[in-house]
Amino acid sequence: MSKEKKAIWKTMPLSTAILMAIEKRQGVLIDDELIKILSMEFGEVSKTEINEALMELEIRGIVHVQFITKNKRRIEAIKDDMVYMAVGED
Repeated sequence: MSKEKKAIWKTMPLSTAILMAIEKRQGVLIDDELIKILSMEFGEVSKTEINEALMELEIRGIVHVQFITKNKRRIEAIKDDMVYMAVGED
């Protein structure tokens, strides 16, 4: 049996699903966990789509993404009392 790609309408934007996943984990999430959570919700989600959504959220000042190791990222919700400076602002 050949595998066919089925078009599935997403019930919510990917960025909203990411925020909900971060909230469930008390504001901090590793990207591997995020991929597992999103794959359960949406099926197969490409890393490009996830990266675009994370970049949008980071530009809007909602999350902060930082590399822990070469291949692992820590995704953290930015709270009202938190401030992150851009490169060269110190």
